[in-house]
Amino acid sequence: MNQLKTAVAGAQILFVAFGAMVLVPLLTGLNPALALLGAGLGTLLFQLVTKRKVPIFLGSSFAFIAPIIYSVKEWGLPSTMFGLFAAGFMYFIFAALIRWRGLDAVHKLLPPVVIGPVIMVIGLSVASEASKMAMGQSGGKQVIDYIDSLILSGFTFAVTVIVSVFGSKMMKLIPILIGVASGYVLALIMGLVDTSAIIKAPWFAVPHFETPQVNWQAALFMLPVAIAPAIEHIGGIMAIGNVTGKNYTKDPGLDKTLAGDGLGVCVAGLIGGPPVTTYGEVTGAVMITKNSNPVIMTWAAIFAIFMAFFGKFNAFLASIPMPVMGGIMLLLFGTIASLGIKTLIDAKVDLMQPKNLVIVSSVLTTGIGGMIIKVGTLSFAGVGLCAVLAIILNCVLPNTKSEEA
Repeated sequence: MNQLKTAVAGAQILFVAFGAMVLVPLLTGLNPALALLGAGLGTLLFQLVTKRKVPIFLGSSFAFIAPIIYSVKEWGLPSTMFGLFAAGFMYFIFAALIRWRGLDAVHKLLPPVVIGPVIMVIGLSVASEASKMAMGQSGGKQVIDYIDSLILSGFTFAVTVIVSVFGSKMMKLIPILIGVASGYVLALIMGLVDTSAIIKAPWFAVPHFETPQVNWQAALFMLPVAIAPAIEHIGGIMAIGNVTGKNYTKDPGLDKTLAGDGLGVCVAGLIGGPPVTTYGEVTGAVMITKNSNPVIMTWAAIFAIFMAFFGKFNAFLASIPMPVMGGIMLLLFGTIASLGIKTLIDAKVDLMQPKNLVIVSSVLTTGIGGMIIKVGTLSFAGVGLCAVLAIILNCVLPNTKSEEA
C-alpha cells in the first residue's frame, strides 16, 4: 500500500512538471517523446550519482529554447544534438570548480551583474517568435487565420494569467498545463484541430532517434548557454534544501548534484531531447504535499519514460495549434526576462556604477540585436556570446564608482 501511495505521488509530480517539460520541444521542433524520455533517464542518472538523497525532478530547460532554434537553423538537428551533449560538460566544469575552490569561486566568476542580463536575453531573444506564433505566422506566412489566431492565443494567455494570479496553490503549480488544455478545447470548438493523426497513431510507438553529428561550432555555441541553468541548478538545490530542512550542498554536495544534472543533460542531448534542469514547480509541490521522499521522483521518472512510448499521446501533443503555444510563449518568455531583472534587484546591483552599466547594456544589445562573431569557421551568437562577453567584461573592468556631480 505504501508503494502504491508513493507511485501515485510520483504521478502527481510528473503532472506538475509535465506542461513545462513538453513545452520546450513543442516550441523548438524537437520530439516531445524524447523530451519525456530524456527527463526520465536524466532524473534516474541524477539519483544514481547523488545516491537518491535529493527530491528533485529534472525536466526540459527553458534556457535552451532560443539557442536550439538558432542552432537547428544554422547547423541542423544532428549537429544541435552534439552541441546539447557538449553543454552538459559545463556542469562538470562547475562541479570541479566547486570541489576545488568552493561555491564562492563560482559567485566571484559569475556575480548577479553577469547572470541577470544573460537570463534576460534568454527570454527576450525569442520574443518575436512568440508574437508570430500568437498571430498564427510561421516562415513569414500566415498559416492560421489572423483573427482566429488572436482569439485563440489571447484566450490561452488570459487563462494562464488568471490561474497564475488567482488560482489555488496547487493550480499555480500547473498554469501552463491548464492554459494549454483550455486553449486546446477552444481550438477544438473553433475547428482548428486536426485529429486525424491522433486516430491513425498507434498506442505503442518507439520514438525516432536521430544520430548526433560531431560539430564543434555547435558545441562551442552551446557550452556558454549552460552557464545560466547551471547557476539555476545551484539555486534549485538550495531551495529544496530550505523546504526539507536538509543541507544538500553538503550531503551529497553541490559537486555531486551538478555532475548528476550534467550527466542528464549529456544523455538527453544524445537521444535528441532538450537539456534538463531542476524544476521550481516540483519544489513547490514538495512544499505543499510535505512529501520529500526521493523515491517519488524515481516513480515520476519511470512514468515519464513510459509516456515516451505512448504513441497516441505524442500525436495529441503534435496536434496542439500554433496560436495556443504562442499565447503561452507571450507570458513565458517575458517571465524568464523578469527573472533576470529580479536577479539584479535582489542583489542590489548599482547600475550607476560604470562597470555594471557597461556589462548590462552590452549584453542586452548584443543578445537581443542578434550579433554574431565569426572566428574562421567558428561563430558565436545569442546567449553563448552574451555569457562570454559578460564574463570577460566582469573580469577586466575595474570596480570604480561613478563620479558624483
